[in-house]
Amino acid sequence: MTALFDLTGKVAAVTGANTGLGQAMSVALAKAGASVALIGRSAPDQTVAMIEAFNGKHAVIMTDLSIAKSAEQAINRAEEALGPIDILVNNAGIIRRSDALDFSEDDWDDVMATNLKSPFFMARAAARSMVAGNRPGKIINIGSLLSLQGGIRVASYTASKSGLAGLTRLLANEWAGKSINVNAIVPGYFATNNTEALRQDEDRNRQILERIPAGRWGKPDDLAGAIVFLASSASDYVHGALIPVDGGWLAR
Repeated sequence: MTALFDLTGKVAAVTGANTGLGQAMSVALAKAGASVALIGRSAPDQTVAMIEAFNGKHAVIMTDLSIAKSAEQAINRAEEALGPIDILVNNAGIIRRSDALDFSEDDWDDVMATNLKSPFFMARAAARSMVAGNRPGKIINIGSLLSLQGGIRVASYTASKSGLAGLTRLLANEWAGKSINVNAIVPGYFATNNTEALRQDEDRNRQILERIPAGRWGKPDDLAGAIVFLASSASDYVHGALIPVDGGWLAR
């Protein structure tokens, strides 16, 4: 059974790997045996130190993911450093908060570029490599509860994460026959930089905790099992799934 989840010899690329969920997933993949390319705009120094602590293999790829042409360049650089790509985790994301009546065009465009455009072009670049090399592959998008719900004061974030859910299904339909699994994880409310404002708001923090059956905010390490499952051969017949890791929020 252990062999189903073994990623020894696999090469993974994770965007937004410098902190929070991306950091935890990168470390989990490395612990499962994968070599991990850490891709993003911010130096993932802490993530590197965590992986090096158990002699994990890694590479750092610095790039602006909001620019479409960066995707192919990032995958090429990852493959030059570590070998042909087997796993892509589209995790990088940003959020802007404002009432819809006041939401700016810049805040709309910035979020959509990072949260929706980038995952498509990263997935396309990775899949092209997988198909050219006749290799199976795993592409894992990181959605949000707002892939399935509306939220408030985060118009572009909700639109981007809802779009990512649709994109996950579309790519699964197109690429399942090519032995490329495309799935998504739907994290609930996790204690990360993106949710700092919510956790500092006493009323919102209380309302959120009252809704979560598990009674707590998620910890980044809570994603370790889901990410290794979707990256491994254990999920070979899983296509187009959105897997919630939310403490029971959606079951409420």
